[in-house]
Amino acid sequence: MEKMIPSRLATLGHPQRLAIFRLLMRRYPDRLPAGELAEVLGLKASTLSAYLSALMQARLVTQERVGTSLRYAIDMTEVRHTFDYLLLDCCRGRPEVCSPVSLPQVTGTTAMSDPKYKVLFICTGNSARSIFAESILRKEAGDRFDAYSAGTKPYSELNPFALEVLEQKGHDISDMRAKNVSEFHGEDAPRFDFVFTVCNQAANEDCPAWEGQPVSAHWGMPDPVQVEGTDAQKSLAFHQAYGALQNRIKAFTALPVSSLDRISLQRAVDDIGAAQTGASA
Repeated sequence: MEKMIPSRLATLGHPQRLAIFRLLMRRYPDRLPAGELAEVLGLKASTLSAYLSALMQARLVTQERVGTSLRYAIDMTEVRHTFDYLLLDCCRGRPEVCSPVSLPQVTGTTAMSDPKYKVLFICTGNSARSIFAESILRKEAGDRFDAYSAGTKPYSELNPFALEVLEQKGHDISDMRAKNVSEFHGEDAPRFDFVFTVCNQAANEDCPAWEGQPVSAHWGMPDPVQVEGTDAQKSLAFHQAYGALQNRIKAFTALPVSSLDRISLQRAVDDIGAAQTGASA
């Protein structure tokens, strides 16, 4: 392990290799195709291939073939070994010197500043999926959670098919609006306990860290707004998105949140995002 550390630090010392590493960390435990990495980071295929090769040689990233596509993910075991070496060996196990001062203790239970957990769902447009998630959580467990949603590039209006689904499901949409995620940064913003991205584009964006380091996960799913065809086909896509989010949120609200330590809770919300939940609604 000690022999690998200089190579890993040198590999991450390159800005674009570090950008790939950070993107894959944001999307962990997802495996991303090379095409998506290249598109998000604006890299040529040959350049990306060279950078990925260096990251794999340093054993920071793994490669897996899925059909005809090569997909990449963080090698979390090796990354943890690297952090262990830096924090335990280099710092001689002195947490008062080396532990990140801004992070909560990962072994404790999740701290609550208010009677309810605050949850933020983020998408790009904040016109359908994140609005669905906010509405479903309020209906499923509004006595235990305060739900919010926002977009990184919100549309001016909510999608009419999304509003139709919400009305059919009995949600109050009178105060629903598309909001920019910037509304939730600043001194007066809510302090979130959980932050979930529900579309790949939002998850891929390099956004500022959230105050208090909330538990976060990526619950990506296809965008119903992009579906083409008849109104019936479009409506079906929105119903399927609603159903998939409803299943995930039901699994989330069933978690014994107050009794789980942070590591267990993070693993649980990651598993919910990775599960192929059904889309019946």
